[in-house]
Amino acid sequence: MKNPTPREVALSVASRITAIIVLLIILTKFFFSPEIYWGHIAAIALLSFVISFLIVLSAIQQFIYRKIKLIYKKISTIKLGDIEKVKQFRSDIDVISEADEQVNEWLDSSNREIEKLKIEEAYRKEYLGNVAHELKTPLFTIQGYVETLIDGALDDPNVNMKYLSKAKKNIKRLNKIIDDLDTINVLEAETFKLDSEVFDMHTLTEEVFEELEVKAKEFNISFQIKEGIEGKFMVYGDVEKVRQVLINLIENSIKYGKPSGTTAVGFYDMEKYILTEVSDDGKGIAEEDIPRLFERFYRVEKSRSRARGGTGLGLAIVKHIIEAHRQSINVRSKLGFGSTFGFTMQKAV
Repeated sequence: MKNPTPREVALSVASRITAIIVLLIILTKFFFSPEIYWGHIAAIALLSFVISFLIVLSAIQQFIYRKIKLIYKKISTIKLGDIEKVKQFRSDIDVISEADEQVNEWLDSSNREIEKLKIEEAYRKEYLGNVAHELKTPLFTIQGYVETLIDGALDDPNVNMKYLSKAKKNIKRLNKIIDDLDTINVLEAETFKLDSEVFDMHTLTEEVFEELEVKAKEFNISFQIKEGIEGKFMVYGDVEKVRQVLINLIENSIKYGKPSGTTAVGFYDMEKYILTEVSDDGKGIAEEDIPRLFERFYRVEKSRSRARGGTGLGLAIVKHIIEAHRQSINVRSKLGFGSTFGFTMQKAV
């Protein structure tokens, strides 16, 4: 049955009271003298008006209360997220206060969601702008060299090989950016899975040292395992992905370390985890830049310049790989004292 509206309730109550007033007036006319008759009519009318007002007000309040109670019940249902949990709804509480609290909570939640969406939108725009900028830089450089060669420099033996070599270098950089973007997309995909196994962090680090030996010699950087660290440090994880983490961190230590400096790697047994730290003795990183180091394309002025040949995606890839292992990565750095990047891996039983 359809619930009556406040107007329908008020009309019903008013009509009943009107009938009672008419009946009282008729009875008064038969039992009282004319003088008393009009006084009684005025008193009855006033009393009837007061009673009618109170009854109508009460009816409206009850109607509104029922509606608010229904709204609160719906809010509770949505908040609980399970229709079966509606059974937990209590009828003895102050529904108006609870509904007010629920609405305020919903408003706060909505405001937080809106702010989150604004931040994500700003990040998306910044990210797309960075991708476009990073891709355009080598593309425009390649275009300039090729157009110069087409315009006649191709026949100049003093210029042609030089420009072709520079164009090739920028093509390699362009390929590296695309490869790194593809790597991040793979790591973020829901279908991405780790191929985990037990391996030794000490042995893996020695292999990466050998792989990067030529690059280290370009900057006259020496490698070392920190003193007092011996034996095996067995962990459980995707060895090839962790190899990529070590390569990226050690390459960074080479690029941004002090000329003729040292890249040192240490291992620490943390009971359930093995902590691996990669340290350099370079210029270090300013404190205000550290929170954004792992963002895509974020570069620290001077110490993270494009002249060093990076894509600006290496640390973002490192973070994705470590978090895919449900582990953490951190950095300690101070200007003039170098930097240390440390990450944990699950210790093999």
